Amino acid sequence: MSFAEVKGRIHSFESFGTLDGPGIRFVVFLQGCFLRCKYCHNPDSWAINGGTEMSVGEIVAKIESCRNFLRNGGVTLSGGEPLLQSEFTHALIEECHKANFHVAIDTAGSVPLEKSKKVLDSADLILLDIKSLDNELCKNLTAFGNENELATLDYCESINRDVWIRHVLVPEFTLQKERLEELAEFLSHYSCVKRIDLLPLHKMGEYKWRELGLHDELANINEPTAAEIEMAEKIIRSYRK
Repeated sequence: MSFAEVKGRIHSFESFGTLDGPGIRFVVFLQGCFLRCKYCHNPDSWAINGGTEMSVGEIVAKIESCRNFLRNGGVTLSGGEPLLQSEFTHALIEECHKANFHVAIDTAGSVPLEKSKKVLDSADLILLDIKSLDNELCKNLTAFGNENELATLDYCESINRDVWIRHVLVPEFTLQKERLEELAEFLSHYSCVKRIDLLPLHKMGEYKWRELGLHDELANINEPTAAEIEMAEKIIRSYRK
């Protein structure tokens, strides 16, 4: 079977993404995720057998139709968790490369390396979501520990793969001075980390939790204030070389 024939499950597409890697991106949201992040704005992407089945060839054809907008950008494979469908994601990367598209992977690194290495090896850029360095807090926020995401970061360092870190600022959880200082100091030792993006908690996905009948544990948590965001950004900047 050729790469173009490989099939996977897709949640949705965004044809003009500006927040998911360098330049303008065509974003492919893959279906399926084991994590249960309390702040997830796409809980409808969790179900492994949800979404729509499509072939790599069908997806690349959709991307090609937007090529003129992507000259200084490329393709970002997001989710859900793209590493969960590792064979499909790898095939999609290879076909995108044949078409001369830059490919980024937006991942929580939650999949063991024995399954994800092939994808990490082939992608041009990894957007890695670090939930928390505190393993117990990570379990509280996502229902899983942080072992795989930190192993993913270490592997990217070992293969010299560029990484952009993403970290969600959740008041009363991750938006704490001591935790941010610990994270900034930890990341300062990685040469592969080229950028750190702090993502303030937002409530745009709350309606999906209601529609799916899910209990929203952060319903009473407010979005970060401008002052809180500035405090967090100042801490990160102070540790960046």
